Amino acid sequence: MAHPIFTEEHDLIRAQLRRFVDERVKPHGPQWEEAGFVPRDVLAQMGELGFFGLRVPEALGGAGLDARASVVLAEEVGRSTHGGFAITVLVHTDMASPHLVRFGTKRQLEKYLPGIIAGKTITAVGVTEPGAGSDVAGIRTRAVRDGNHYVLNGAKMFITNGVHGDLYFIAAKTDPEAKGSRAITIFIVEKGMPGFKVGRALDKTGWRSSDTAELIFEDCRVPAENVLGEENRGFYSIMANFQTERLVIGAMAMAEAREAIRLTFDHVSQRIAFGKPLWDKQAIRQRLSRRLAEVEAARQLVHHTAWLDAQGTDCVAQVSMVKALAGDLVNEVLYDCVQFHGGMGFVRETPVERMSRDARVQAIGGGASEVMLEEIAKRFGAALAD
Repeated sequence: MAHPIFTEEHDLIRAQLRRFVDERVKPHGPQWEEAGFVPRDVLAQMGELGFFGLRVPEALGGAGLDARASVVLAEEVGRSTHGGFAITVLVHTDMASPHLVRFGTKRQLEKYLPGIIAGKTITAVGVTEPGAGSDVAGIRTRAVRDGNHYVLNGAKMFITNGVHGDLYFIAAKTDPEAKGSRAITIFIVEKGMPGFKVGRALDKTGWRSSDTAELIFEDCRVPAENVLGEENRGFYSIMANFQTERLVIGAMAMAEAREAIRLTFDHVSQRIAFGKPLWDKQAIRQRLSRRLAEVEAARQLVHHTAWLDAQGTDCVAQVSMVKALAGDLVNEVLYDCVQFHGGMGFVRETPVERMSRDARVQAIGGGASEVMLEEIAKRFGAALAD
């Protein structure tokens, strides 16, 4: 269906992504779930097709598009029914590499960005720690200047692309005397740097086709030239990019919810119970209809918020609404979809069973729903203004 905020270019990207997902992802996704990661050749192929440079400025080799392109990407990888695949891609394109695109020096951009766009250098971002998730200012990883290097000590937790990634953007405190938000610096850390290792791969309930890790830094020496952006200003970079992160998670969640409803409609239209298809049961068709209405309304909020962002409008409140609403709604939708699949909804071979496990973290990762509601509350009056 045509949508006024999207252009013909967006439609072409969507069609190309949909073909890629149908041909390269859906047939092989179950194997990736078992392996615990998305094969690198698949990511490289996405890079070749231009999917990893949608938000990169044209002067740097990308397509120079805005938040609407991120939403198109998130929706199409979201409809794959493999949340692990989707988050592997979106962390690389919209959560990690934007730090380099926005704040990288000429040397840093020339060294790393071509591989990132090509899908040959996969990125991760390290902010979350065992004792600091949504509380970014509370991180404890330290970086101390030592000549032409910084020495990093600490740990990061729940890092997507952490096991098989190549390049990591790591947040660390560089001024122990300053307030938390004024003491954080981001560092570019390459896999293989002395003192940096993957502590362990994490065995998750869902998103099983994404590799997730604990990262350990023990006297890790990072060249001073690998400081990304201004020293002690990393907190503001993280906060700025959270807007994109939360928007694409919301877009992905609503695409997953929509696909789950479609799969469930197909199931209840064919499943015979008491002599008739389940769709003939008023309670079932009305519940699915209600859920579809809710998802379509939330999807329109996602699209509108992407349009606001593309216009340069301050939309922190709207992004927070997207994240809180979508993160909870996708779980409610998947609960019903599993229920209406009956026993098959509890069997691993059924997509909605996998999707129900994948959905749970979407009310947590990228900013828990409770944190998002507090962000809305801080801007309540402005959000109500016409």
